[in-house]
Amino acid sequence: MTVPAQARRWWMLTLLGAAFFMTILDGTTLLTALPAIERHLRLHGPAVQWTVTAYALAFGGLVLLCGRAADLLGRKRMFVAGMLLRVAASLACGLAPSIQVLVAARALQGVSAAIIAPAALSMVMNAFPEGGERNKALGIWGGLGGLGATAGLLLGGLITDALGWQWVFWINIPVGVLVLAFAPGLLRESRDLTGSRSFDIAGALTITPALVLLVYVITRMQTSGWASGTTVGLLAVAIVLVWVFVLVERRSAAPLVPLGTLRSRMLIGGDLLLLLAGMAVDGMLITLTSFAQQVLGWSAARFGLVAALMTVAAVIGALLSQRVVTRLGPRRVATAGTVLLGCGCLLLTRIPVGGSMIVLPIALCLFGAGMGVATVCGQIAALTGVRESDSGLAAGLADTSFAVGTALGAAICTSVATARTSATGGPAPLALTAGHHAAFATAAVFAALGLLTALGLLRQRSARPRTVATDAGESTPTREPSASP
Repeated sequence: MTVPAQARRWWMLTLLGAAFFMTILDGTTLLTALPAIERHLRLHGPAVQWTVTAYALAFGGLVLLCGRAADLLGRKRMFVAGMLLRVAASLACGLAPSIQVLVAARALQGVSAAIIAPAALSMVMNAFPEGGERNKALGIWGGLGGLGATAGLLLGGLITDALGWQWVFWINIPVGVLVLAFAPGLLRESRDLTGSRSFDIAGALTITPALVLLVYVITRMQTSGWASGTTVGLLAVAIVLVWVFVLVERRSAAPLVPLGTLRSRMLIGGDLLLLLAGMAVDGMLITLTSFAQQVLGWSAARFGLVAALMTVAAVIGALLSQRVVTRLGPRRVATAGTVLLGCGCLLLTRIPVGGSMIVLPIALCLFGAGMGVATVCGQIAALTGVRESDSGLAAGLADTSFAVGTALGAAICTSVATARTSATGGPAPLALTAGHHAAFATAAVFAALGLLTALGLLRQRSARPRTVATDAGESTPTREPSASP
Protein backbone atom coordinates (compact mmCIF):
# COMPACT_ATOMS: atom_id res chain seq x y z
CA MET A 1 0.00 0.00 0.00
CA THR A 2 1.36 3.40 -1.07
CA VAL A 3 1.43 6.12 1.57
CA PRO A 4 0.27 9.54 0.24
CA ALA A 5 3.06 12.11 0.09
CA GLN A 6 1.36 14.42 2.62
CA ALA A 7 0.86 11.62 5.15
CA ARG A 8 4.33 10.24 4.47
CA ARG A 9 5.94 13.48 5.63
CA TRP A 10 4.21 13.34 9.00
CA TRP A 11 4.94 9.66 9.50
CA MET A 12 8.57 10.43 8.68
CA LEU A 13 8.52 13.24 11.26
CA THR A 14 7.14 10.77 13.83
CA LEU A 15 9.95 8.31 13.14
CA LEU A 16 12.73 10.89 13.18
CA GLY A 17 11.19 12.60 16.21
CA ALA A 18 11.29 9.34 18.16
CA ALA A 19 15.01 8.99 17.45
CA PHE A 20 15.66 12.63 18.34
CA PHE A 21 13.63 12.35 21.55
CA MET A 22 15.68 9.38 22.72
CA THR A 23 19.00 11.15 22.06
CA ILE A 24 17.85 14.11 24.18
CA LEU A 25 16.29 11.93 26.88
CA ASP A 26 19.47 9.89 27.19
CA GLY A 27 21.51 12.82 28.45
CA THR A 28 19.18 13.90 31.25
CA THR A 29 18.21 10.42 32.48
CA LEU A 30 21.90 9.65 33.01
CA LEU A 31 22.30 12.59 35.41
CA THR A 32 19.89 11.04 37.91
CA ALA A 33 21.51 7.60 37.51
CA LEU A 34 25.08 8.73 38.25
CA PRO A 35 24.93 8.02 42.03
CA ALA A 36 23.74 4.46 41.36
CA ILE A 37 26.48 3.92 38.76
CA GLU A 38 29.06 5.26 41.21
CA ARG A 39 27.94 2.81 43.90
CA HIS A 40 27.73 -0.18 41.58
CA LEU A 41 31.17 0.33 40.03
CA ARG A 42 32.66 1.40 43.40
CA LEU A 43 33.92 4.71 42.11
CA HIS A 44 35.24 7.66 44.06
CA GLY A 45 36.00 11.22 43.00
CA PRO A 46 35.26 12.69 39.58
CA ALA A 47 35.67 9.47 37.55
CA VAL A 48 31.93 8.99 37.01
CA GLN A 49 31.64 12.49 35.51
CA TRP A 50 33.62 11.24 32.52
CA THR A 51 30.50 9.38 31.41
CA VAL A 52 28.98 12.82 30.79
CA THR A 53 32.16 14.47 29.49
CA ALA A 54 32.99 11.71 26.97
CA TYR A 55 29.53 12.03 25.41
CA ALA A 56 29.77 15.83 25.23
CA LEU A 57 33.23 15.73 23.62
CA ALA A 58 32.19 13.24 20.95
CA PHE A 59 28.94 14.99 20.13
CA GLY A 60 30.22 18.56 20.24
CA GLY A 61 33.33 17.76 18.24
CA LEU A 62 31.74 15.72 15.46
CA VAL A 63 28.22 17.05 14.89
CA LEU A 64 29.30 19.72 12.38
CA LEU A 65 31.41 17.24 10.39
CA CYS A 66 28.61 14.65 10.46
CA GLY A 67 26.10 17.22 9.25
CA ARG A 68 28.22 17.95 6.18
CA ALA A 69 28.84 14.23 5.66
CA ALA A 70 25.06 13.71 5.54
CA ASP A 71 24.84 16.25 2.70
CA LEU A 72 27.53 14.44 0.71
CA LEU A 73 26.98 10.75 1.51
CA GLY A 74 23.22 10.69 1.97
CA ARG A 75 21.08 11.74 4.92
CA LYS A 76 19.13 8.50 5.20
CA ARG A 77 22.31 6.43 4.97
CA MET A 78 23.98 8.43 7.73
CA PHE A 79 20.87 8.32 9.93
CA VAL A 80 20.59 4.52 9.68
CA ALA A 81 24.32 4.12 10.40
CA GLY A 82 23.96 6.36 13.45
CA MET A 83 21.00 4.36 14.76
CA LEU A 84 22.88 1.07 14.37
CA LEU A 85 25.82 2.52 16.30
CA ARG A 86 23.48 3.89 18.99
CA VAL A 87 21.84 0.50 19.60
CA ALA A 88 25.25 -1.20 19.88
CA ALA A 89 26.68 1.54 22.13
CA SER A 90 23.63 1.50 24.42
CA LEU A 91 23.95 -2.26 24.85
CA ALA A 92 27.64 -1.86 25.68
CA CYS A 93 26.90 0.88 28.24
CA GLY A 94 24.52 -1.34 30.20
CA LEU A 95 26.90 -4.30 30.11
CA ALA A 96 29.99 -2.26 31.04
CA PRO A 97 31.95 -4.00 33.83
CA SER A 98 34.19 -1.02 34.55
CA ILE A 99 34.28 2.75 34.30
CA GLN A 100 36.77 2.56 31.42
CA VAL A 101 34.42 0.48 29.29
CA LEU A 102 31.45 2.66 30.24
CA VAL A 103 33.25 5.87 29.27
CA ALA A 104 34.29 4.37 25.93
CA ALA A 105 30.73 3.24 25.23
CA ARG A 106 29.39 6.67 26.17
CA ALA A 107 31.81 8.23 23.69
CA LEU A 108 30.35 5.95 21.02
CA GLN A 109 26.88 7.09 22.05
CA GLY A 110 28.05 10.66 21.55
CA VAL A 111 29.33 9.78 18.07
CA SER A 112 25.99 8.18 17.22
CA ALA A 113 24.11 11.28 18.39
CA ALA A 114 26.40 13.48 16.28
CA ILE A 115 25.47 11.37 13.24
CA ILE A 116 21.74 11.14 13.98
CA ALA A 117 20.89 14.71 15.01
CA PRO A 118 21.90 16.72 11.89
CA ALA A 119 20.82 13.98 9.47
CA ALA A 120 17.37 13.79 11.07
CA LEU A 121 16.88 17.56 11.29
CA SER A 122 17.98 18.11 7.68
CA MET A 123 15.52 15.43 6.47
CA VAL A 124 12.73 17.18 8.37
CA MET A 125 13.79 20.50 6.90
CA ASN A 126 13.78 19.16 3.34
CA ALA A 127 10.48 17.28 3.69
CA PHE A 128 8.50 20.38 4.64
CA PRO A 129 8.47 23.54 2.48
CA GLU A 130 9.73 26.74 4.07
CA GLY A 131 6.95 28.62 5.81
CA GLY A 132 3.97 27.43 7.81
CA GLU A 133 4.43 23.68 7.29
CA ARG A 134 8.10 23.68 8.21
CA ASN A 135 7.44 25.92 11.20
CA LYS A 136 4.80 23.48 12.42
CA ALA A 137 7.21 20.55 12.01
CA LEU A 138 9.99 22.44 13.84
CA GLY A 139 7.52 23.36 16.58
CA ILE A 140 6.84 19.67 17.13
CA TRP A 141 10.59 19.00 16.93
CA GLY A 142 11.29 21.65 19.55
CA GLY A 143 8.51 20.31 21.75
CA LEU A 144 10.10 16.86 21.65
CA GLY A 145 13.45 18.39 22.57
CA GLY A 146 11.99 20.26 25.52
CA LEU A 147 10.09 17.16 26.63
CA GLY A 148 13.19 14.97 26.43
CA ALA A 149 15.45 17.51 28.15
CA THR A 150 13.21 17.86 31.21
CA ALA A 151 11.27 14.58 31.33
CA GLY A 152 14.55 12.74 31.76
CA LEU A 153 14.92 14.30 35.21
CA LEU A 154 11.77 12.40 36.26
CA LEU A 155 12.15 9.22 34.21
CA GLY A 156 15.81 8.70 35.09
CA GLY A 157 15.07 8.38 38.80
CA LEU A 158 12.06 6.12 38.22
CA ILE A 159 13.90 3.83 35.80
CA THR A 160 16.96 3.58 38.06
CA ASP A 161 14.90 2.80 41.16
CA ALA A 162 12.60 0.29 39.45
CA LEU A 163 14.85 -1.49 36.95
CA GLY A 164 18.45 -0.50 37.69
CA TRP A 165 20.81 2.04 36.12
CA GLN A 166 21.54 -0.24 33.17
CA TRP A 167 18.05 0.39 31.80
CA VAL A 168 18.80 4.09 31.45
CA PHE A 169 20.86 2.89 28.46
CA TRP A 170 18.97 -0.24 27.45
CA ILE A 171 15.72 1.66 26.92
CA ASN A 172 17.32 2.95 23.72
CA ILE A 173 17.51 -0.55 22.24
CA PRO A 174 13.81 -1.35 21.56
CA VAL A 175 13.22 2.20 20.30
CA GLY A 176 16.24 1.95 18.02
CA VAL A 177 15.14 -1.42 16.65
CA LEU A 178 11.67 -0.03 15.82
CA VAL A 179 13.17 3.02 14.12
CA LEU A 180 15.49 0.82 12.04
CA ALA A 181 12.57 -1.44 11.09
CA PHE A 182 10.44 1.42 9.72
CA ALA A 183 13.22 3.61 8.31
CA PRO A 184 13.58 1.84 4.91
CA GLY A 185 9.90 2.34 4.08
CA LEU A 186 9.38 5.87 5.42
CA LEU A 187 12.65 7.69 4.78
CA ARG A 188 13.73 8.88 1.34
CA GLU A 189 17.40 9.14 0.49
CA SER A 190 18.68 12.60 -0.34
CA ARG A 191 22.10 14.11 -0.80
CA ASP A 192 23.84 16.92 -2.64
CA LEU A 193 24.05 15.95 -6.32
CA THR A 194 24.98 19.41 -7.54
CA GLY A 195 28.57 19.69 -6.30
CA SER A 196 31.69 17.74 -5.52
CA ARG A 197 31.41 14.77 -3.17
CA SER A 198 35.02 15.09 -2.04
CA PHE A 199 35.64 15.68 1.64
CA ASP A 200 37.52 18.69 2.92
CA ILE A 201 40.03 16.63 4.90
CA ALA A 202 42.10 19.64 5.96
CA GLY A 203 38.98 21.42 7.21
CA ALA A 204 37.85 18.34 9.14
CA LEU A 205 41.28 17.92 10.73
CA THR A 206 41.22 21.49 12.04
CA ILE A 207 37.61 22.21 13.08
CA THR A 208 36.96 18.82 14.74
CA PRO A 209 39.86 19.00 17.27
CA ALA A 210 39.08 22.71 17.76
CA LEU A 211 35.50 21.90 18.82
CA VAL A 212 36.63 18.95 20.96
CA LEU A 213 39.16 21.17 22.76
CA LEU A 214 36.59 23.93 23.20
CA VAL A 215 34.02 21.59 24.75
CA TYR A 216 36.70 19.97 26.94
CA VAL A 217 37.96 23.33 28.22
CA ILE A 218 34.40 24.42 28.99
CA THR A 219 33.51 21.22 30.87
CA ARG A 220 36.74 21.32 32.92
CA MET A 221 36.75 25.04 33.74
CA GLN A 222 34.93 24.63 37.03
CA THR A 223 37.56 22.21 38.35
CA SER A 224 40.77 23.44 36.71
CA GLY A 225 39.94 27.14 37.02
CA TRP A 226 39.23 29.81 34.44
CA ALA A 227 42.69 31.41 34.60
CA SER A 228 44.80 28.26 35.02
CA GLY A 229 47.65 27.57 32.61
CA THR A 230 45.92 24.45 31.29
CA THR A 231 42.67 26.29 30.54
CA VAL A 232 44.36 29.24 28.84
CA GLY A 233 46.73 27.03 26.86
CA LEU A 234 44.05 24.68 25.53
CA LEU A 235 41.76 27.59 24.71
CA ALA A 236 44.58 29.27 22.78
CA VAL A 237 45.16 26.07 20.79
CA ALA A 238 41.44 25.87 19.98
CA ILE A 239 41.41 29.48 18.77
CA VAL A 240 44.48 28.87 16.57
CA LEU A 241 42.82 25.79 15.05
CA VAL A 242 39.67 27.80 14.27
CA TRP A 243 41.83 30.48 12.60
CA VAL A 244 43.63 27.83 10.52
CA PHE A 245 40.22 26.33 9.62
CA VAL A 246 39.01 29.67 8.25
CA LEU A 247 42.17 29.97 6.14
CA VAL A 248 41.70 26.43 4.83
CA GLU A 249 38.05 27.03 3.94
CA ARG A 250 38.91 30.16 1.96
CA ARG A 251 41.26 28.18 -0.27
CA SER A 252 39.34 24.90 -0.49
CA ALA A 253 37.59 23.95 -3.74
CA ALA A 254 35.02 21.91 -1.76
CA PRO A 255 34.99 23.48 1.73
CA LEU A 256 33.51 21.71 4.71
CA VAL A 257 31.75 24.97 5.62
CA PRO A 258 31.27 27.25 2.59
CA LEU A 259 31.93 30.70 4.04
CA GLY A 260 29.17 32.15 1.87
CA THR A 261 26.69 30.22 4.00
CA LEU A 262 27.73 32.29 7.01
CA ARG A 263 26.78 35.57 5.32
CA SER A 264 23.11 35.01 6.13
CA ARG A 265 22.13 37.34 8.96
CA MET A 266 19.18 35.10 9.76
CA LEU A 267 21.33 31.96 10.03
CA ILE A 268 23.90 33.70 12.25
CA GLY A 269 21.17 35.20 14.43
CA GLY A 270 19.40 31.84 14.78
CA ASP A 271 22.59 29.99 15.72
CA LEU A 272 23.61 32.71 18.19
CA LEU A 273 20.14 32.59 19.74
CA LEU A 274 20.45 28.80 20.10
CA LEU A 275 23.87 29.25 21.72
CA LEU A 276 22.54 31.74 24.29
CA ALA A 277 19.32 29.80 24.88
CA GLY A 278 21.44 26.70 25.53
CA MET A 279 23.53 28.66 28.02
CA ALA A 280 20.42 29.84 29.87
CA VAL A 281 18.69 26.44 29.79
CA ASP A 282 21.51 24.23 31.05
CA GLY A 283 22.87 26.96 33.30
CA MET A 284 19.51 27.17 35.03
CA LEU A 285 18.81 23.42 35.02
CA ILE A 286 22.13 22.41 36.60
CA THR A 287 21.74 25.16 39.20
CA LEU A 288 18.16 24.15 39.98
CA THR A 289 19.13 20.48 40.30
CA SER A 290 21.91 21.39 42.73
CA PHE A 291 19.62 23.74 44.68
CA ALA A 292 16.96 21.03 45.06
CA GLN A 293 19.53 18.50 46.32
CA GLN A 294 21.83 20.63 48.48
CA VAL A 295 19.44 23.24 49.89
CA LEU A 296 15.93 21.79 49.70
CA GLY A 297 17.00 18.19 50.29
CA TRP A 298 14.56 16.81 47.73
CA SER A 299 14.70 13.30 46.30
CA ALA A 300 15.20 12.81 42.56
CA ALA A 301 11.56 11.67 42.21
CA ARG A 302 10.15 14.75 43.95
CA PHE A 303 12.31 17.09 41.93
CA GLY A 304 11.30 15.30 38.73
CA LEU A 305 7.61 15.76 39.51
CA VAL A 306 8.04 19.50 40.08
CA ALA A 307 10.19 19.78 36.93
CA ALA A 308 7.30 18.22 34.99
CA LEU A 309 5.64 21.65 35.12
CA MET A 310 8.56 23.01 33.11
CA THR A 311 8.24 20.12 30.66
CA VAL A 312 4.56 20.81 30.00
CA ALA A 313 5.21 24.54 29.61
CA ALA A 314 8.11 23.89 27.19
CA VAL A 315 5.98 21.67 24.95
CA ILE A 316 3.12 24.18 24.94
CA GLY A 317 5.50 27.05 24.21
CA ALA A 318 7.10 25.17 21.31
CA LEU A 319 3.80 24.20 19.73
CA LEU A 320 2.24 27.65 20.07
CA SER A 321 5.31 29.53 18.87
CA GLN A 322 5.35 27.82 15.47
CA ARG A 323 1.83 29.16 14.81
CA VAL A 324 2.66 32.70 15.82
CA VAL A 325 6.05 32.87 14.12
CA THR A 326 4.45 32.12 10.75
CA ARG A 327 2.37 35.30 11.06
CA LEU A 328 4.70 37.62 12.99
CA GLY A 329 8.16 36.37 12.07
CA PRO A 330 10.85 34.96 14.36
CA ARG A 331 12.06 38.31 15.71
CA ARG A 332 8.97 39.23 17.73
CA VAL A 333 8.29 35.69 18.94
CA ALA A 334 11.95 35.10 19.93
CA THR A 335 11.85 38.39 21.84
CA ALA A 336 8.91 37.10 23.87
CA GLY A 337 10.65 33.77 24.45
CA THR A 338 13.87 35.29 25.76
CA VAL A 339 11.89 37.63 28.04
CA LEU A 340 10.09 34.60 29.51
CA LEU A 341 13.44 32.83 30.01
CA GLY A 342 14.87 35.84 31.83
CA CYS A 343 11.77 36.37 34.00
CA GLY A 344 11.81 32.72 35.05
CA CYS A 345 15.48 32.95 36.08
CA LEU A 346 14.97 36.23 37.97
CA LEU A 347 11.99 34.79 39.82
CA LEU A 348 14.15 31.86 40.93
CA THR A 349 16.50 34.34 42.65
CA ARG A 350 13.62 35.12 45.04
CA ILE A 351 13.26 31.56 46.36
CA PRO A 352 14.07 31.52 50.11
CA VAL A 353 16.23 28.96 51.90
CA GLY A 354 13.26 26.76 52.73
CA GLY A 355 11.89 26.86 49.20
CA SER A 356 8.55 28.20 48.02
CA MET A 357 5.81 26.12 46.46
CA ILE A 358 4.31 29.30 45.02
CA VAL A 359 7.34 31.01 43.46
CA LEU A 360 8.99 27.84 42.16
CA PRO A 361 6.09 26.51 40.02
CA ILE A 362 5.48 29.95 38.50
CA ALA A 363 9.16 30.37 37.69
CA LEU A 364 9.38 26.91 36.10
CA CYS A 365 6.29 27.53 33.96
CA LEU A 366 7.68 30.85 32.72
CA PHE A 367 11.10 29.36 32.05
CA GLY A 368 9.71 26.27 30.33
CA ALA A 369 7.51 28.33 28.01
CA GLY A 370 10.44 30.60 27.17
CA MET A 371 12.68 27.61 26.50
CA GLY A 372 10.20 26.14 24.03
CA VAL A 373 9.62 29.45 22.24
CA ALA A 374 13.27 30.54 22.05
CA THR A 375 14.68 27.23 20.80
CA VAL A 376 12.01 26.79 18.12
CA CYS A 377 12.50 30.37 16.89
CA GLY A 378 16.26 29.83 16.85
CA GLN A 379 15.91 26.68 14.74
CA ILE A 380 13.45 28.29 12.34
CA ALA A 381 15.78 31.26 11.85
CA ALA A 382 18.90 29.08 11.49
CA LEU A 383 17.26 27.01 8.72
CA THR A 384 15.56 29.86 6.83
CA GLY A 385 16.77 30.41 3.27
CA VAL A 386 19.20 27.46 3.38
CA ARG A 387 19.64 25.46 0.18
CA GLU A 388 18.73 21.78 0.34
CA SER A 389 22.29 20.88 -0.60
CA ASP A 390 23.51 22.64 2.58
CA SER A 391 20.72 21.48 4.90
CA GLY A 392 22.88 18.97 6.78
CA LEU A 393 25.52 21.64 7.32
CA ALA A 394 22.91 24.12 8.60
CA ALA A 395 21.48 21.48 10.93
CA GLY A 396 24.98 20.67 12.17
CA LEU A 397 25.69 24.35 12.86
CA ALA A 398 22.43 24.65 14.82
CA ASP A 399 23.14 21.50 16.86
CA THR A 400 26.74 22.62 17.50
CA SER A 401 25.59 26.05 18.68
CA PHE A 402 23.13 24.61 21.18
CA ALA A 403 25.57 21.91 22.38
CA VAL A 404 28.38 24.40 23.01
CA GLY A 405 25.87 26.72 24.69
CA THR A 406 24.66 24.07 27.11
CA ALA A 407 28.22 23.14 28.11
CA LEU A 408 29.26 26.78 28.49
CA GLY A 409 26.16 27.76 30.48
CA ALA A 410 26.54 24.84 32.89
CA ALA A 411 30.24 25.60 33.45
CA ILE A 412 29.74 29.33 34.03
CA CYS A 413 26.74 28.98 36.34
CA THR A 414 28.45 26.25 38.38
CA SER A 415 31.55 28.42 38.76
CA VAL A 416 29.47 31.45 39.76
CA ALA A 417 27.54 29.44 42.34
CA THR A 418 30.75 28.01 43.83
CA ALA A 419 32.52 31.38 43.98
CA ARG A 420 29.53 33.16 45.53
CA THR A 421 29.01 30.42 48.10
CA SER A 422 32.67 30.59 49.16
CA ALA A 423 32.61 34.38 49.35
CA THR A 424 29.43 34.50 51.42
CA GLY A 425 30.54 32.22 54.22
CA GLY A 426 28.12 32.07 57.12
CA PRO A 427 25.74 29.14 57.77
CA ALA A 428 25.78 26.59 55.01
CA PRO A 429 22.13 26.88 53.87
CA LEU A 430 22.36 30.68 53.60
CA ALA A 431 25.68 30.57 51.73
CA LEU A 432 24.47 27.86 49.35
CA THR A 433 21.27 29.79 48.66
CA ALA A 434 23.24 32.95 47.89
CA GLY A 435 25.47 31.00 45.51
CA HIS A 436 22.52 29.47 43.66
CA HIS A 437 20.75 32.83 43.47
CA ALA A 438 23.85 34.31 41.82
CA ALA A 439 23.88 31.47 39.27
CA PHE A 440 20.17 32.01 38.50
CA ALA A 441 20.90 35.70 37.92
CA THR A 442 23.75 34.73 35.58
CA ALA A 443 21.35 32.58 33.54
CA ALA A 444 19.08 35.64 33.34
CA VAL A 445 21.99 37.58 31.82
CA PHE A 446 22.30 34.91 29.10
CA ALA A 447 18.58 35.33 28.36
CA ALA A 448 19.07 39.12 28.15
CA LEU A 449 21.85 38.61 25.59
CA GLY A 450 19.47 36.36 23.67
CA LEU A 451 16.93 39.19 23.70
CA LEU A 452 19.49 41.57 22.18
CA THR A 453 20.31 38.94 19.54
CA ALA A 454 16.64 38.57 18.60
CA LEU A 455 16.16 42.32 18.31
CA GLY A 456 19.37 42.95 16.40
CA LEU A 457 19.81 39.98 14.05
CA LEU A 458 16.50 38.22 13.45
CA ARG A 459 15.41 40.57 10.69
CA GLN A 460 14.48 38.98 7.43
CA ARG A 461 14.63 40.88 4.18
CA SER A 462 11.70 41.00 1.81
CA ALA A 463 11.04 37.94 -0.30
CA ARG A 464 13.41 37.29 -3.16
CA PRO A 465 13.58 34.41 -5.62
CA ARG A 466 16.12 31.68 -5.11
CA THR A 467 16.60 28.16 -6.41
CA VAL A 468 16.69 24.91 -4.50
CA ALA A 469 18.38 21.86 -5.97
CA THR A 470 16.17 18.80 -5.75
CA ASP A 471 17.40 15.23 -5.41
CA ALA A 472 16.88 14.75 -9.14
CA GLY A 473 19.26 17.60 -9.85
CA GLU A 474 16.49 19.97 -11.03
CA SER A 475 16.31 23.59 -9.94
CA THR A 476 12.99 24.67 -8.48
CA PRO A 477 12.34 28.39 -7.97
CA THR A 478 11.10 29.28 -4.52
CA ARG A 479 10.66 32.47 -2.61
CA GLU A 480 11.89 33.31 0.87
CA PRO A 481 8.96 34.48 2.96
CA SER A 482 9.20 37.93 4.44
CA ALA A 483 8.90 38.45 8.17
CA SER A 484 7.91 41.45 10.15
CA PRO A 485 10.90 43.52 11.26
